[in-house]
Formats: sequence, C-alpha cells, structure tokens
Amino acid sequence: MKTVLTLLAVALFLSTGAAWARKPCDELRQEIAAGLDAKGVRQYSLTVIAKDAADERKTVGTCNGGTGRIVYERQTPAVEAAVAKR
Repeated sequence: MKTVLTLLAVALFLSTGAAWARKPCDELRQEIAAGLDAKGVRQYSLTVIAKDAADERKTVGTCNGGTGRIVYERQTPAVEAAVAKR
C-alpha cells in the first residue's frame, strides 16, 4: 500500500512540473490566437506586456514563467468606427 501511495505521489509531482514550465510568450500568443480564430472571433489584438505593467485590457494568459502576460483588445471595425463618430 505504501508503494502505491509513493508511486502516486511521485507521478503527481512529476505531472505538476509541466504546468509550471516556462512557455514562450510568442508561442502562447499564437495558441490563443488560433483558439480565437477557431471560434470565429475577428478584429482583435493580442499584445505581450510585462507582468507589472498597468493596463486596462483583459489578461488572457501569462507566459515566460509569469514574467509576462498577454492582453486582449477587441478592435473596432472601420464601419463601426464611422457610425460611432456620427
């Protein structure tokens, strides 16, 4: 029984290591963009900024081991912008 629990604990420990791995910001940004494109989201921007940077945009991911974050902003189409200015 101790052996089974020990093996389970080791497996759990090893599996959590991948979750804390450093994912490059550009790679994560491309993955998020692919997901948004697959859902039909259009006219948006994903920007990589420093973790501590003040920004009002929505954070959609963290990267480089938590030192950077990816923010999402919906872009206004030119037609909507023209109507909004009236």
